[in-house]
Amino acid sequence: MNSEGLNRIKEAGLKLTPQRREVYEAMMQLRHATVEDIIERVQSRNKEVTLSTIYRILDSFCAANILSFIYHPDTGKCYYDITVAEHHHLFDGTSIEDYADTELSQLIRTYLESKHFTEEEIAKIQVQVTLKKNV
Repeated sequence: MNSEGLNRIKEAGLKLTPQRREVYEAMMQLRHATVEDIIERVQSRNKEVTLSTIYRILDSFCAANILSFIYHPDTGKCYYDITVAEHHHLFDGTSIEDYADTELSQLIRTYLESKHFTEEEIAKIQVQVTLKKNV
């Protein structure tokens, strides 16, 4: 595991257990993953990590802002996302791509502020774009 991952877990006030390390390493490889994908990856490397442990770790990682959660509009599935910084998503069929665009985020933030939302009220801007599938 890279030192950034170690620091993110420690800075969140979580103890770096072998199980947390396994889940974080799986997410670093997968980037966007369903809980089933994560379970499969973690248990393929360490069968002793139980389902309940994986679920608890995922919940604690989301609460600590180590992972975020997104919904795929085409598949109806929820995915964990290793990138928690403000960014957007492009959905193309079953694939998910991160799309960082500070200009788009600022444009939306400015628009919302003109509609009487304060800067303090806007926690994060996330746009989901569903691309047309090639037929």
